[in-house]
This record gives sequence, structure tokens and C-alpha cells, in this order.
Amino acid sequence: MDDAVITVRGLRKRYAAVEAVAGIDLEVSRGEIFAFLGPNGAGKTTTVEILEGFRRRSDGEVRVLGVDPAHAGSAWRNRVGTVLQESAAEPGLTVRECMQLYAGYYDAPRDIGETIALVGLQGTEETLGDQLSGGQRRRLDVALGLIGDPELIFLDEPTTGFDPSARRAAWSVIEGLRELGKTVFLTTHYMDEAENLADRIAVIAGGRIVAEGTPQTLGGRERMATRISFTLPDGIGSDDLPLRASTQNGRVAIESERPLADLKELADWALARGLELPDLDVRQPSLEDVYLQLTGGPE
Repeated sequence: MDDAVITVRGLRKRYAAVEAVAGIDLEVSRGEIFAFLGPNGAGKTTTVEILEGFRRRSDGEVRVLGVDPAHAGSAWRNRVGTVLQESAAEPGLTVRECMQLYAGYYDAPRDIGETIALVGLQGTEETLGDQLSGGQRRRLDVALGLIGDPELIFLDEPTTGFDPSARRAAWSVIEGLRELGKTVFLTTHYMDEAENLADRIAVIAGGRIVAEGTPQTLGGRERMATRISFTLPDGIGSDDLPLRASTQNGRVAIESERPLADLKELADWALARGLELPDLDVRQPSLEDVYLQLTGGPE
């Protein structure tokens, strides 16, 4: 059986003289969480809407679950779940009633009680949808996207507006989808979310894919220099250090291609002089650093 759930070749979308998507290739494998990142106006939303079957492409080949979304029917829709970035509660319906309504749209829906439990909404079954908290409402959105027992789930900015605790809880729900064998196509503006959840990431900018890889290898991240930083001890200048460094406001930064060896040299130097480096910090470029480099800076 073909392991590819989504296959895109040479995808283009034009709006008059503007080419929003300029010939991209993508492949998403069964059972993975795939994060699709890009700044506003990069072509991300257009691409996702084409994959979901909501927008027609100008050129290229697209297969989602083996079907061209532009010509997909109800049988295909039964296999795809979509969680939009924003949605309103069904007026006057409780959580259970919302689930019953949406379950009726599918040929073989999931058990309602099990789905409510999966997203952590136990105890809210009789609560009106418009009386849920923001985090609970988002959980209901995910539950509604799951009720048809889809093979593939599109999650569009699933934790926008969440506080840190609610975001972590939502991550657990999304990770649970992988355990159920679902394939997840995730869009997000939170780099920590992509890093914690995604098996692979693709970054789109200017209508083109500019990088693809795992969170650890995206854009050559694993080969980038490690930054060693600390505050200069009193009476010590940057010229006294054993390694070449830059300083700003008394803070030292060393860009290292061999962090273990450089750390040892720095530690030996400090210990020989009886110095402490209490705020010593060692870190690789973050995923956000890499993303900003790939997309040309902040949005």
C-alpha cells in the first residue's frame, strides 16, 4: 500500500498576474504529523485550501488519499477531517448535541462518548457550546473534526489564543491522534508547537518551499554554530579569553563549531584562574531562528 497520504507535484495557483503558489512539491506520509509553516501571504493558506478541496489550482498534480481533491466526492470527504482556525459554536446546542449533529454527516462516525473523552471534554456534555471556555471550545472543534473517524486531519492554527497550560493540553490531544494512526497536516505560527509535535516540517515563503526537514535538521539547523554566552567576570576583558568572542554590554558570545571542545577550553581557563561563570548558556539556533532566516525575518 502506498505510504503517501498527500502527494503534490508542481502545484501552482495564480490570481491574475500574481502567482500565490509557484510550483511546489510536497509529500506527507501515513501516520505522521506534518507541519506547514510560512508567513502571512506566503501561499500557505491557498495551498491548504487546495489540499482540502476548497480551492481550485491553476496547474500541477495533487493527490490526497489517492484522490484529486478538485474532483472528490462524499466518500472522500468521509475520510478527511478539518479543524478551521476560527469557528462559531452551533447556537443553542450542547456539546453532546453538536457531536450528534456532526456525526450524522458521516457514514461510519466514531463513538460520541469516546471522542468527547479523547479530547478531554468529559463533564461538559450538557454544556452549551457558546458557554465553553476558549480552550474547551477548541477541544470541541477538534472533536467535531474527529467524529467522522477520518484518516487525515487538517489542523489550522489549533492553539491560537491559548494560554500556555491550555496549549500543552492541546498538544497532548494532537499527539494522541498519531497514536490512533491518523495523519495530521498542521499549520501553526508557534515554533515551539511545530518543534514539539511535528515529525517533519516544510516552510513556504513567496509561494515556494524554501526548506523541508525534521525539526532538528530544517534549514541545516544541525550544522549551525552553537552559541556559548556568559557575563564577563569582574576585572576580565574579552582579550583575556582563550577563545575569540564578541561582547555587548558585558555579555560574551562565542560562535562555536566544536562546542564540546570549546567548552572544555573555556572551563579549564576559568578554573585555572578561580573564576565562576554562573550564567553560562550553551544553545544551538532555535527553530524560530532558523525560520526567520529562511523567511527573511519577522512578519
